[in-house]
Amino acid sequence: MAENDQPKRRSCGTMQVHERMMRTVPGYMDARAASENHAWRAALTPLMGRTGCTKIPVVVHVVHKTQAQNVSDAQIQSQIDVLTADFRKMNGDVGTVPAPFAPLVEDARLEFELATTDPDGKPSNGITRTKTNKDSFDSDDSVKSSASGGADAWPSDRYLNIWVCQLSGGLLGYAQFPGGPAATDGVVILHSAFGTAGTAAAPFNLGRTTTHEVGHWLNLRHIWGDDGTGCFGSDFVADTPNHAGPNYGTPTFPSVTCGNAPHGDMFMNYMDYVDDAAMVMFSAGQVTRMQATLDGLRSSIGVQIPCAKQPPKDPPKELPKDPPKDFPKDPPKDFPKDPPKDFPKDPPKDFPKDPPKDFPKDPPKDFPKDPPKDFPKDPPKDFPKDPPKDFPKDPPKDFPKDPPKDFPKDFPGDPPKGPFDPPGPFPGGPVGQPGPGGVPFVLATPAGAGYGGQIQARQQMAALAAAYLRLMGHYQQLHARGMLDAQGMAAWQEIAAAYQQLLASGGAGWA
Repeated sequence: MAENDQPKRRSCGTMQVHERMMRTVPGYMDARAASENHAWRAALTPLMGRTGCTKIPVVVHVVHKTQAQNVSDAQIQSQIDVLTADFRKMNGDVGTVPAPFAPLVEDARLEFELATTDPDGKPSNGITRTKTNKDSFDSDDSVKSSASGGADAWPSDRYLNIWVCQLSGGLLGYAQFPGGPAATDGVVILHSAFGTAGTAAAPFNLGRTTTHEVGHWLNLRHIWGDDGTGCFGSDFVADTPNHAGPNYGTPTFPSVTCGNAPHGDMFMNYMDYVDDAAMVMFSAGQVTRMQATLDGLRSSIGVQIPCAKQPPKDPPKELPKDPPKDFPKDPPKDFPKDPPKDFPKDPPKDFPKDPPKDFPKDPPKDFPKDPPKDFPKDPPKDFPKDPPKDFPKDPPKDFPKDPPKDFPKDFPGDPPKGPFDPPGPFPGGPVGQPGPGGVPFVLATPAGAGYGGQIQARQQMAALAAAYLRLMGHYQQLHARGMLDAQGMAAWQEIAAAYQQLLASGGAGWA
């Protein structure tokens, strides 16, 4: 792609990188399985992870051949500002989210800043600049190594590495999911889709390409599930509706696909393919998944800080600098110095000095000294002292630990199925049937998409089952700490019974 040819439609190379690494990088598949299992448990019962916000240090590696590609410090800072605004739900356009999706918008509790020290502890502005003789780079990670004309990564357990360069083939950027090699960990962004100033060009001039790719870096999938247009993919997030492939440009709400009426696609999500001006939100389920990543494979990065909203940089223009000129300096002259003469000095003569004679001196004799004898001192005998035996502590036993034996050695043109990849028109089975690895069953989109009412009902049942599991996990923790009284034990029993009733009524396939 020529330097001045700005892509017209979004294109992300993250899944191609993921598929390549699944085939070629030892240990990557196991790391991805561990990451997905951790995210699965977090979606069922919130894990004790980070509190408050996390501030992540960023290093930006500018790899350039021309002066235009050597983006300015101001352009870089504009991108850091966008990242913090988007991940803190402080972006000015968040109010454009349609009303049906507005309750799902969530603050991801992440802030970003350019690193102030380098890996050796020396002062730094968080920017490296490397002159290259390469016209452009693609998704093969060559930009991440000085030996191949790029710049080496800083330690990925301490920094978010962002490479800014000229990309080929209409590619706007790509990222590496958690669990990959440290030497290539980070995100890569086309220089003209980076930040909001300098070379940033419409329709990708609001910094949302980097927001999208950092979402991948924190383990978010594309919102349609990367199954082409099959309606059977999943991003493993319960509150993002399934839809048929990526959206482009600036769609009009509602955009209905895959039987997801009446609200349709959540195309305004950062993990779709719309233009920068149209993507404005993360959902609550996506935030849970990102926070699980910070509690898991990315637990070493960033520092915890209070989550206070940032004040405006400038005071309101209409705020007066001085008090009003007509503000009185002295109290009014007619202010009374003494109390009014007619103020009564003594209480009224008819005020009773003593309480009424018929006022009881003692409490009534029939007042019960003790609680009723039939008040239960202990929880019911038939209530389990321990949590239900069938409470799922771990993911299902049939969850695949290893890749399929017939996993293709060569990339056949369509991406292969592996653990945690959505089923689709790939080798190993027809569309709509589970692939060799399947998906975490509690977060998978139910089969049979296309029947809108059934899909919506099943998604609601899955969400309800997950809510019951969260509550049961909460009571389980309280029980383990000896903090449940009789009322709490009864509440636990009621929740457990409701959960079992939900499973019996047809929810067992999703909980």
